[in-house]
Amino acid sequence: MKFLSRPERRRFYRFAMVGVIGAAIDFSVFNLLIQLANFEPVWANVCSFSAAVVSNFIWNRFWTYPDSRTKRVRRQLVEFFTVNLIGVLIRTPIFAYLEPRTVRLANTLFRNFPIAPDFIGHNAALAISMILVLFWNFFINRYWTYADIISIELGTDV
Repeated sequence: MKFLSRPERRRFYRFAMVGVIGAAIDFSVFNLLIQLANFEPVWANVCSFSAAVVSNFIWNRFWTYPDSRTKRVRRQLVEFFTVNLIGVLIRTPIFAYLEPRTVRLANTLFRNFPIAPDFIGHNAALAISMILVLFWNFFINRYWTYADIISIELGTDV
């Protein structure tokens, strides 16, 4: 892969923008489920991650990697879902470990802050776990789910 090539840089920027949209969906669904539906944070984390995955698949398939459609959509969706399922299995224990600690820390540091310390703690744990799983998702999806891009660039079959 020629990462510095113009098409690859463009794909990377688009992937990053899709990631920002996915993160906004992830945080929004997470906070709505906790605040309005009284979900436990770990379950809200799983649900919000799932909503972001659906959005990210659609955006990546049709905008970031439009030239990756040599694979059937069903196959690509299964691959993308598998990568992200493993991602949520990595992310959830990280979140479950961090969440009580970040909430406790936020309650110590932000007692008199206008935003509720629990809110800060929940979201800090989510952000850290998201960043850690981002690397897994990017590299595995790039080299497996969207491997046909590499094959197209190298002139080989998938």
